[in-house]
Amino acid sequence: MASVQRTMLGVASRSTQRLAMGTAFRNGVMPIQRRFASTTAPAPRRSRLRLFGRVIGVGLLGGAGYTAYGLYVSRHPPMQKPFDPTKKTIAVLGSGWASTSFLKSIDTSEYNVVVISPRNYFLFTPLLPSCTVGTVDVRSIVEPVRFISRHKEREVKVYEAECKSIDPVNKTLTFVDTSEIKSDEAEKTIPYDYLVLGCGSQNQTFGIKGVEEHACFLKEVWDAQKIRTRLMDCVETAAFVGQSDAKNEQEIDRLLHMVVVGGGPTGVEYAAELYDFLKDDLTEWYPDIAGKIKITLVEALPNVLPAFSKQLIDYTESTFKEQNIEILTKTMVKEVKDKEIIVQQPDGSMKSIPYGLLVWATGNTSRPLIRDLMAKMPESQTMKRGLLVDDHLRLLGAEDVYALGDATATKYAPTAQVAAQQGKYLARVFNQQANRWKLEREYDALTAGSEKDRLARKINKLRDVRPFHYSHQGSLAYIGSEKAIADLPFLHGNISAGGVATYVFWRSAYLSNLFSIRNRALVAMDWIKKNVFGRDISRE
Repeated sequence: MASVQRTMLGVASRSTQRLAMGTAFRNGVMPIQRRFASTTAPAPRRSRLRLFGRVIGVGLLGGAGYTAYGLYVSRHPPMQKPFDPTKKTIAVLGSGWASTSFLKSIDTSEYNVVVISPRNYFLFTPLLPSCTVGTVDVRSIVEPVRFISRHKEREVKVYEAECKSIDPVNKTLTFVDTSEIKSDEAEKTIPYDYLVLGCGSQNQTFGIKGVEEHACFLKEVWDAQKIRTRLMDCVETAAFVGQSDAKNEQEIDRLLHMVVVGGGPTGVEYAAELYDFLKDDLTEWYPDIAGKIKITLVEALPNVLPAFSKQLIDYTESTFKEQNIEILTKTMVKEVKDKEIIVQQPDGSMKSIPYGLLVWATGNTSRPLIRDLMAKMPESQTMKRGLLVDDHLRLLGAEDVYALGDATATKYAPTAQVAAQQGKYLARVFNQQANRWKLEREYDALTAGSEKDRLARKINKLRDVRPFHYSHQGSLAYIGSEKAIADLPFLHGNISAGGVATYVFWRSAYLSNLFSIRNRALVAMDWIKKNVFGRDISRE
């Protein structure tokens, strides 16, 4: 009975509350608690969203302003100090990774700088395979040297010429104008106080007969242009009307067989770009012959990409198998002919492989200028593959000569990453020396006292030059079908990754490593253009 009474009292109580609420609403009065809850609860969330939107807007506006300022500065170089005959002169040979990194980082306030190179631009070589099939335009990955030199504090002289001889005893350079339109003074000799050798290397052919005459290399802009022309020549000739008999079918198979020699990153990335070109473009525009195109990768070692982990090597090989790219490992090229190559197979037997296009990407060897310099110092320069240097990149056997990048024979791999770090390091060494000279002049102008003692300690500290230390930032390679692989250092080990997500990382890493905002914008637009319109299949 008591329970029933409590229940009835509860019902009556709730009824009384509802009656009171209804009376309040009829009288135009709303309980404070309900009004507050219904009108103010969402406010904090809206405030946070507005704040977040404002932060994003300010960030975008600031980024756009910073980019616009950077573009303005790049297009409007400042006035420069003139060449000063009282300053030391640094001669820089080459415009590759090492030399360009040095030029960007060097403080020219205490130096005169002279750059001598057969080409007047820096080339972002990692994206060169993309240029062979039109994924990226070659103009998007070059940066003129004067875009860099005109922004230095002091005037930098740039000569588009080829150095023919170096006299390390008298400290002179002799170079010649190799362009089609030559000046009256075709040959010139200049003195130097310091020499930076960053002239790189040339393609390694191992003395194999016919390579120079018939193969295409992939090291310079004109190499990519030559490959593109020859590739489209093979495709158009194979599509020529009237080729239907057995003999012509055999010739079509030869023309459409693309052979890549070299299983390093360059060879693998070119094969991958060629497959993408076939899948995305040639299949649409050449449906009759696209299915006959064959890609073969020839490598003398037991596997491709020896610098990568075993996991990524297996992943690359399985991906190439899915793409019908044939990999011939432990296979050595013995001779190159006009329409075929002779290879030695793993069992020792010889085989003839017909080809339409042959791309040679097997490594580097020293240039004639470097070999000539080595011959002048036979006692100290005993390594055939490049110049020997000490831990501070000073050339053994010569005073005030430094060597960087692929021109040297060091314990480091001949990669762009090594060369770029060496260029930055050497620039810091010269900048440190320039700071020491400034302090020494201040020291000489002071009389004895605590300030002079302080300067003496600073000068002694600047005399201590640390040796070069290479910091490996990882290895990347594109393997086709919008997949890439990456070996990245992490703590005391490596992280190996491959796939579409790694491909996104590969693109972002290459964009960030391009030398200027201009290059980044052009390459990004090329990628967008390729996705929207496809690659250009014209011959030129």
